[in-house]
Amino acid sequence: MNTEKLSIYLGDECLHVLDAAKATSASVGRDSSNDIVLSDPSGMVSRQHGVFNHFAGIWWYEDKNSSYGSYIGERRISREPLVDGTELRLGNVTLRLKSLGDPNAQDDWDSGNWQPLRYKLGDELVKNVNFRKLQEEAPSDQILEERLHGLGKLLIEKDAAAMRLPTKGKEKLLHAIVGDILRLGPLEPLLADDTITEIMVVGPDHVYVERKGEISLSPTRFRDSQHLRTVIERIVTPLGRRIDESSPLVDARLRDGSRVNAVIPPISPERIGPLLTIRKFGKDVFTTDRLLQYGSITEPMRDFLRLCVEVKKNIVVSGGTGSGKTSLLNALSTFIGSNERIITIEDALELKLQQPHVVSLEARPPNTEGRGEVSIRALVRNSLRMRPDRIVVGECRGGEALDMLQAMNTGHDGSLTTVHANSPRDAISRLETLVLMAGMDLPLTAIQHQIFSAVDIIVQTSRLMDHSRKVVYITEIVKDSSGRPVIREHGLPEMRDIFRFEQSGLQKNHEGKLQVIGKHVALGKPSFFDALVKSGFPIREEWFIEQDAQQNAICPDPTVRKGTAP
Repeated sequence: MNTEKLSIYLGDECLHVLDAAKATSASVGRDSSNDIVLSDPSGMVSRQHGVFNHFAGIWWYEDKNSSYGSYIGERRISREPLVDGTELRLGNVTLRLKSLGDPNAQDDWDSGNWQPLRYKLGDELVKNVNFRKLQEEAPSDQILEERLHGLGKLLIEKDAAAMRLPTKGKEKLLHAIVGDILRLGPLEPLLADDTITEIMVVGPDHVYVERKGEISLSPTRFRDSQHLRTVIERIVTPLGRRIDESSPLVDARLRDGSRVNAVIPPISPERIGPLLTIRKFGKDVFTTDRLLQYGSITEPMRDFLRLCVEVKKNIVVSGGTGSGKTSLLNALSTFIGSNERIITIEDALELKLQQPHVVSLEARPPNTEGRGEVSIRALVRNSLRMRPDRIVVGECRGGEALDMLQAMNTGHDGSLTTVHANSPRDAISRLETLVLMAGMDLPLTAIQHQIFSAVDIIVQTSRLMDHSRKVVYITEIVKDSSGRPVIREHGLPEMRDIFRFEQSGLQKNHEGKLQVIGKHVALGKPSFFDALVKSGFPIREEWFIEQDAQQNAICPDPTVRKGTAP
């Protein structure tokens, strides 16, 4: 069903037109904040009864835990695709849907009715073909795929239901059937969609996707739990990993670098089935120009960070899960000179440095016998023997933090890494905890001195209420003229916010979605400003004068004074 546009009628009155070209979601309920407001004296319509969402060419309706439910006919629904003529009852109100698409279009494919046909023909193809023999005889993957395409085409031509599909629908059906057998099946179109940043599979019937920071349920389904399990095994087996009852969870990555986490029963409940999470990574190199375009930073902040990288300040990017730490680390790496030898160390290869002399090292988990593990810490130690100009650690999450700090303190300036923390001050505490995980019997004061001496700049990222990702603090650990950290009372270092975001309010945008409004605030010059000026570096005083440009932001911590870290 071509449902790019659907009219919603109450009796003979057209209440609303769902137009995917203008908005891909619309809420409905009795509250005036909804896109579609229903008057219901009986009170059976909830404040927000449900939401219309457009996905993969189809309008769907999803009930939002309403008190009196949503019905099509006598059947209570939670989520359903919508077609021309659907009568949708919300509480005591009945809405009729009318398609504004081409009434003569052949649209069985888009309606979703092809899914049972896909699995039926796929099962027949698997039963009728000696796949192992076919695989052994095919000289290449391309020829194997071509032969399966030929066999699948013959099956479609013999099936009466498949022959009713338009030519384009038959081609998509054939591609889906072969994809189920050779590749990742239902996940293929989601992986090919560049607007999707995360795929979250919760059993065979629930596949969620993230677009622009918002999570929604997609119409994609697996045949059953075994089908999903087979797809997971196709991902991990070529990487030398295994997943079974004795090893029911695994981390892996796809060929394009996308990070994969899979969990199967008994760790996940049998009633739910296997769980799969795929974090995709963009094909393009992430730069600070894109951060400017998204409003994540201002030009003075970008120029200041560029100078910090060029003069080899040690920088820690701090933030929560999904706050954009790796993307920012990628962007900062573009400021490293092309004549430097850079060693990157990661748990799973995500960084995309463009310099010519880059050595990438990836940690390795133990094999099925529990042997062969190569940890991040071992790689950091080894990198010190590889004559690095820069060491970039994708994320410090364990004892490798100690080796990273020692590297920073022993001449390897300009190092970059990330940590999970919610503020610059928390980042310091997090590093203390990670160093203790190294198992070294060091007094806390010695650990703190290592951290305060090693780290120069902390860049804090955050994911805001409107799902945007921003740099919310740029903070320095203040050093004296000899490079020693300035220690305040209680043994804490002096930390100074150079830039911060401050919230000024909330509003709804033209799509009715919540938007956080605020501005970047410059709070003062860094302690090394005069030293850089004397050395002839192009640092400018106007960078640190408060800007008037309004931007999306977060509310600052009210307990933090201007010029001090939270």
